[in-house]
Amino acid sequence: MKNIGFKYFIFSLLIGSFVYLASYFNVILPQFIRFYVNDFLIIPIVLFSCLQVLKWSKNDKGYKISLPIILYLCVLYSILFEFIFPNYLARYTKDYIDILLYFAGGMVFYQLQKIDK
Repeated sequence: MKNIGFKYFIFSLLIGSFVYLASYFNVILPQFIRFYVNDFLIIPIVLFSCLQVLKWSKNDKGYKISLPIILYLCVLYSILFEFIFPNYLARYTKDYIDILLYFAGGMVFYQLQKIDK
């Protein structure tokens, strides 16, 4: 399946934007969608963007982001958004489910890379 990563990226951006805008305009959404969907979508969005820059900068259309780098980004997001930011910024709250969702999103991205050949 060609370009499944790109399609997933666009789908994620649209869904994530919808959730964000719904929250901004005080549209009532189920709590699961409001609090967790964007946490699942953010890692693939960031990694896909990084992958495109890396493919361009390395001039290698077949470049893939390795599993250790994907896991590193998931750990980084977990530490920043679930342990550091909640201590200093009222907007962020510590939620261990978010950590699972970061890693689940990372694994989805990893699998999509394997499919996109």
